[in-house]
Amino acid sequence: MAAGPVWSVDPRTGKQREQVAVEATAQEVDAAVRAAHDARASLADRTVRAAFLRTAADRLQDSKDHLVEAADAETALGPVRLTGELARTSYQLRAFADIVDEGEFLGVVINHPDDTATPPIPDLRRYKVPLGVVAVYSASNFPFAFSVAGGDTASALAAGNPVVVKAHPDHPALSELVASVLRRAAAEHGIPAGVVGLVHGFEAGIELIKHPLVAAAGFTGSVKGGRALFDAAVARPVPIPFHGELGSLNPVVITEEAAAERAEAIGAGLAGSMTLGVGQFCVKPGLVLVPSGAAGDGLLKSLTDAVSDTDAGVLLDHRMRDNFVAGVAERVELPEVESPVTPGAGGEHTVSAGFLTVAADKLTTEGAYDLLLEECFGPVTVVARYEDDDEARAVLSRLPGNLTATVHLSAQEAAGEGRGAEILAELTPLAGRVLVNGWPTGVAVAPAQQHGGPYPATTSTSTSVGGTAIERWLRPVAYQNAPEALLPPELRDDNPLGLPRRFNNQLER
Repeated sequence: MAAGPVWSVDPRTGKQREQVAVEATAQEVDAAVRAAHDARASLADRTVRAAFLRTAADRLQDSKDHLVEAADAETALGPVRLTGELARTSYQLRAFADIVDEGEFLGVVINHPDDTATPPIPDLRRYKVPLGVVAVYSASNFPFAFSVAGGDTASALAAGNPVVVKAHPDHPALSELVASVLRRAAAEHGIPAGVVGLVHGFEAGIELIKHPLVAAAGFTGSVKGGRALFDAAVARPVPIPFHGELGSLNPVVITEEAAAERAEAIGAGLAGSMTLGVGQFCVKPGLVLVPSGAAGDGLLKSLTDAVSDTDAGVLLDHRMRDNFVAGVAERVELPEVESPVTPGAGGEHTVSAGFLTVAADKLTTEGAYDLLLEECFGPVTVVARYEDDDEARAVLSRLPGNLTATVHLSAQEAAGEGRGAEILAELTPLAGRVLVNGWPTGVAVAPAQQHGGPYPATTSTSTSVGGTAIERWLRPVAYQNAPEALLPPELRDDNPLGLPRRFNNQLER
């Protein structure tokens, strides 16, 4: 495996800024994984683990100005957006520290022997243990929240697993800086630097997923790249869990009653959501079902006005820009697809926002229009005009899995009159998060969050955001008839760690 240079590139100009590193060789990937594997014991103490996560959050904030400047130079996402994203990342680390302290994630269950049960129950004690080294594949569009210190890393460390991160080529300099911050935080608690490994390069990513000491992987990116890694993960001599976020259309249904009630607000809201971050959010609404007729026409006028006022923007790299321009052009060439506001190249280094319209009946059967049911990364959405509920339902029936699905209802429909509940039931099989009268962009870090959905949105049923993301990196183990003196403290009768648990069928907190 030849080692090439790793350059930091300015997306605003396409010019190389500096050489950050060289691509990792197979030997260097092996060294990073082995160093992470050797660091496992340092994360065994939950108190130390939680303190490390909080220190990491503090040190990220201490370095805020420097990190945001570096991130903006490599992503063009802007200081305001990046400052908020860094704060979100720090909050997420602290939230996982709280989860570690609480201990409920361990799922402790203790059953004493019961000879009267059928069949008899022996002494059984169950809890969850870390999997081992976790490979984390960074995303391009969230250089903090889904990258080196992002949700996969935070949840894996919280579960007691060291990580090796495959840096994203769109922000290699930032990746090095953040990894350095995490390692300094680890050192403050006597944790080896190898607990957070970092490698660069496409081939390094392949070597990483194949390494026998890697026990699980998390990925956020394209369907093509994610599926290739997923296939590699399950083709190993010992397959491993692969939690991949691959792609999502994030459909939106707007009822005729909702359009008639607040066309202007819905149109403006849609424009804001689809152009947020230059359309580079994984939950961007990419397909919107709008009724035919006057109410829908009013909504499209509002959407047209709002999108027309959107400035051209810079995508994360020029490859994405080229793919966006080509993808939009291919869609516009389809017969009877119109472009009220034409998206595409806004300049040599920028893109302009826009949207396409098509009759919904073009999407109800397999054919060339299936292209409109595929995600196009960037500031564009497809508006499908439907004639009746059956036509809208027919389009929904053809959609793949999604991260989100949204419905906009009128006040009466939201109060239970009409098809509101029925539409929610139709959307639920399509997505992990179903929204009513809102927009999917913006993923709150909260215990009840679900950021994941049916394939190809994700390759598992887990979430990558929120407290339950920790469950991805744990496995249950039960001890039967083990002497109390040999048990880990988490499973002893006297509960020396004060953990929430289910003890002889009674919930204790």
